[in-house]
This record gives sequence, structure tokens and C-alpha cells, in this order.
Amino acid sequence: MSNLSSFVKRIRDVMRNDAGINGDAQRIEQIAWMLFLKVYDAKEEDWEFEDEKYESIIPEELRWRYWAHTENQGDGLTGDKLLNFINNKLFPTLKNLEISPDTPIRQSIVRTTFEDANNYMKDGVLLRQIANIIDELDFGSYEETHAFGEIYETILKELQSAGSAGEFYTPRAVTQFMAKMIKPQIGETMADFACGTGGFLSSWIKELEEVKDAKGSISNEESEKIYNSIYAVEKKQFPYMLCVTNMLLHGLDSPKVYHGNSLIYKLLDYTQKDAFDVILMNPPYGGSEKDDIKQNFPADLRSSETADLFMAVIMYRLKKEGRAAVIVPDGFLFGNDNAKNNLKKKLLTDFNLHTIVRLPGSVFSPYTSITTNILFFNNEEPTGKTWFYRVDIPSDRKHFSKTKPMELKHFDDCIAWWNDRKEITDEEGNPKAKYYTAQELIDSNYNFDV
Repeated sequence: MSNLSSFVKRIRDVMRNDAGINGDAQRIEQIAWMLFLKVYDAKEEDWEFEDEKYESIIPEELRWRYWAHTENQGDGLTGDKLLNFINNKLFPTLKNLEISPDTPIRQSIVRTTFEDANNYMKDGVLLRQIANIIDELDFGSYEETHAFGEIYETILKELQSAGSAGEFYTPRAVTQFMAKMIKPQIGETMADFACGTGGFLSSWIKELEEVKDAKGSISNEESEKIYNSIYAVEKKQFPYMLCVTNMLLHGLDSPKVYHGNSLIYKLLDYTQKDAFDVILMNPPYGGSEKDDIKQNFPADLRSSETADLFMAVIMYRLKKEGRAAVIVPDGFLFGNDNAKNNLKKKLLTDFNLHTIVRLPGSVFSPYTSITTNILFFNNEEPTGKTWFYRVDIPSDRKHFSKTKPMELKHFDDCIAWWNDRKEITDEEGNPKAKYYTAQELIDSNYNFDV
């Protein structure tokens, strides 16, 4: 597609004329299910080439190549005829595809992707125009797939300003920094129990690919390990759909991404087989869970705050010697209710909480102005020392915004300090990098807001 860069603008211009699309979130959701079918169809071409016995889980007349591909419009599938087909045939069938525990992931994701998806468009002629624009994408070309992966990132980025949908998107600079500092190794497993649109998953894969490139050449078995290393869960349908498409674009044929709630299992039932080498997460915060969910947690860790419950899950599902990087709001650092204090006590006594990186206030703007932090900890003997490092807004701006977001380069000073740690004081005499002993943090009644 020659005009790849104008892809989003072209779609937006068409959708603006449709009475059914109300705001950015609906526009992106509309693009999402159509893109999923287009990307999935391209994947199926590969699977058919590799296995002549391959059978699609999607009935033939519902496959993208049949109804959306521009060359297959001889029957005039547009206008009311197309709308009727989408609303009364495509959606009901895909939402009710028969799947069982034995259905391969790469097939069952079709039903889970469509379970709560919606067609918002009311004008079948405009819907046909959108299908034509999407159909121009050539996922048979590696260059075009890679280029579109970048464009998909911009589609996800727009979620930040799409009202509450922004909660599913962690700025890429942050996910890249966390993945880089965790230093992935080929063969390790990584989990995100509330994965949103898959930012941590794609940053993890990107880092592993850099490890692969540095090695020069690796075996097919090692390459397979890169793409089988992730495990993810997302509770809400819309980000789940975006995440699965994101993973297909990143070359994962059978992404282990599940639609569900990670908090519905009893914490004490987890064993080592449920644990992972690395956990990268931005747990949803500010939410509250029902009482029956809280019953899955030991009394000392029960909380009304979703982020606290996820922190408990992370601790129980991190392998011995495993590494975690987790984003938490300021409220976790200074909160002193029973669950928070017990979680922080465990971080200091049962784990090695080695670093807390304090992020600038506007990193998640415009979705939220809540100040956030990254906790880095390992499931190993604690050293009794926790470093705090403050990342500041760069001098050339007052705050981050949608048009001027945080970039990976804004972590450069922190990355340089990471490998050569020393205490730093800023020009006003305030600590920018400083360590505290576990005893000092315990004596402060577990107030980490230092």
C-alpha cells in the first residue's frame, strides 16, 4: 500500500460521515475487529501454505477474502446488503463458533475476539469504503507488515485520549524501559495478568529479538522459544481484541493471550508450575473488586484496591530467582492500610525490592494525572537496600502530552545511573537518587513516598 502513512486519516475521514460512530473509542473499536479479520486472513494464508490439511474455523463465506476482498465484490455486497450480512450473519456466527478445550489457540481466539465486539457503523456504503481501505494492506509483504506494526502502535496510542479506553494503554517509552531493564533471556517465560493492548508483550519480544540479533544466529528451537515465551490475560473485550491483533502482527501465530479475570483464582492454590521467570505489568488501579473476588486472597492481603490484589498475584506467581517490574500509583507508596502495609512488608522481607523509579506526573496524560512509580524486585534473598531514582520532566517542556509524549531517550540518565549507582542531589539540594535500608522503610511504617 503506497499511502500507508495516511491509513488512519483516510479511515477517520470516512467514519466521520457515519451516524453510528460516536467518538474515538468507537472508531478504534470499529477499526479493530475489521483489522483483526484482515490480519487473521493473512495468517491463514500462511497456515494453508504450510499445511495443506488446514481448515479455517471461520465458515468460508465469512472469511475476509470472501466478503471484504475488493476483487470479490461481484455480488455487490455493499449498502444495506452488506450491513445485513455483517449484523445478521457475520457477527452472530463468529460470536457462537463452537470451541472446546482441544481447539487450538490460533482458532479459538476468533470467537473470544468477537464475543463482545460491536459493529457501530450504520451506513453500508461507508462500511464498504472502510473495508476497501483495509483490504489494500498487504500482509504478505514483510516490509509492509512491519511498517503497519508501527501504524498499529499509533492507533493504540490514540486510545490515551479516547476517554476511559486510555486505561488499557501504557506509553511505549515506559514499557520499553521496563523490558530493557529486566534484561530478557531467550528461554525465559514472561507474564502480564492485565495486559491491555499488549504493550509489555511487544516490548518483551522486541528486547528478545535484540538478544537474538546480538547472538548473530540462533536455532529454530530458540527462535520458537521467543514467540512462545508470553502468557497474558485481559479482562475487557476491547483491549483483548487489540492485543490479539497486535500479537499476530508481531509474528505470534498462537498467542497465549486469554480473555478473563486473573483475580478469580484462589491465591494459595498456585504452585511453581503457575509461576513465571519475569512479570511485567501495569495493574489497573483505582478500581474495586467484589467481595467474592476478595475471598480468593489471604485475610492479610485482602483489599478493595485492584492494584493491591494484582500485586499479591504477582508475588505468588513469580518464580524463585524471578524478576518483576510493576507500575504502581503514589497511593501504593504512602498508603498504610492493612493490605498495603503487608504487601510492602513482603517486598522488603520476602523479596529483593532493589529499585523504585519515580515517574513524572504527566506520563499518562491525558488519561490520568496520577503520579506513578515502577517497582523492580526479584524473588530472592533481600539485600536490605532499596534505591529510589526520580525521573524528571526534560528541561525543554513543562509536561508530557498527547502530541509530546514521553520517549525512551528521557530515561537515558536513569539507564546510565542503573549500571553505576551513586547518590545524586539536584541543584536545589533534593535527592534525585538515594538508597534507604529496609529497616529505615520499616521504621517509617512502610511509607515508601520518600
